[in-house]
Amino acid sequence: MSDQDRKKFVITRFDPDRDDEPRKQTYEVPVEPYWKVLDALNFIKDEIDPTLSHRWSCRMAVCGSCGMLVNGKPSLTCKDALSDYGDTIEVEPLSNFPVIRDLVIDLDGFMEKLHGVRPWIIRAKQRAAEEGTYRQSPEELEQFRQFSMCINCMLCYAACPVVANEPAFIGPAAIALGHRYNLDSRDEGNAERNGIFRGEGTVFSCSYANECSEVCPKHVDPAAAVNQAKINAVIDWAASFVVPRGGGE
Repeated sequence: MSDQDRKKFVITRFDPDRDDEPRKQTYEVPVEPYWKVLDALNFIKDEIDPTLSHRWSCRMAVCGSCGMLVNGKPSLTCKDALSDYGDTIEVEPLSNFPVIRDLVIDLDGFMEKLHGVRPWIIRAKQRAAEEGTYRQSPEELEQFRQFSMCINCMLCYAACPVVANEPAFIGPAAIALGHRYNLDSRDEGNAERNGIFRGEGTVFSCSYANECSEVCPKHVDPAAAVNQAKINAVIDWAASFVVPRGGGE
């Protein structure tokens, strides 16, 4: 292959069994013009250095598992074309997460936050089977459809300056998914979720830098979800003084 068909990859490596700090390792990779960044990483793993660890699955920008920093920007590596980059590409694990090994991050903290916002339909009483399913109009679906497109890729957490400084912050993706259910006409869990939004890691920690929406590969606009959640949490709090919880007269 010609020199034009090769690119240099500078990859962050970290082996917890032998490294005290992350280190950089450089690879010269023969690339194809149609490759994505993930293709090059897979080539390194398969043909050059089998010790490299990175996470991926669907290769179709659906599963969200291949998120990494590419030249400092949070990106889905299965979606990022190599042709968009120069001769040297730096790949690092996503910011604001503990690193398990090399490019693989620990998602346990996020999963706890996600579970904490109750991302499922909450009903005070379930409908009997003979009553049929809960119906929803197209207009009601449109109220939350955009926020349901989140694939938990964690790019928004890596880009968020608040997550970087306040580890307890619930974060863009978890808030967007909690807000998605607050907007669902079939759900009755608004008061519970709004209480969570006003608690530790409150939605009001968000400074609206909008970085989360800038990097979102699915155009979820988590910044909009966070700010809508702020308004709804305040309205819900104010309404509690007018209509006490428990259905008072």
